[in-house]
Amino acid sequence: MNPKYEHAKKDLEENGVTEMKVFGNSMTPIIKSGSLLTFKKCEDYDVGDIVFCKVRGRIIDSHKITAKSLKRGYLISNNHGYDNGWTKRIFGKVTSIAGRPYKS
Repeated sequence: MNPKYEHAKKDLEENGVTEMKVFGNSMTPIIKSGSLLTFKKCEDYDVGDIVFCKVRGRIIDSHKITAKSLKRGYLISNNHGYDNGWTKRIFGKVTSIAGRPYKS
């Protein structure tokens, strides 16, 4: 696993919060490549939250929840309509983007 992700997961488990720079264009225009995100560990997550999670064995550092199911968990998607899949493994949600508070 990428050391950046290991560090972020450890911070969330121990402190409930972490920061991480993310790269790529899958969440534009909400998140620009190179943005610093703040993540918070929560008990529950909602549709619209942008999360750091694991889907089908792959770590995803900033995609949004587009559906929620008691049986399947959370459907994770990018901001351009592509669904990555369902997961029950979410590490935390975005609370700020580039220092500005974010609320879904």
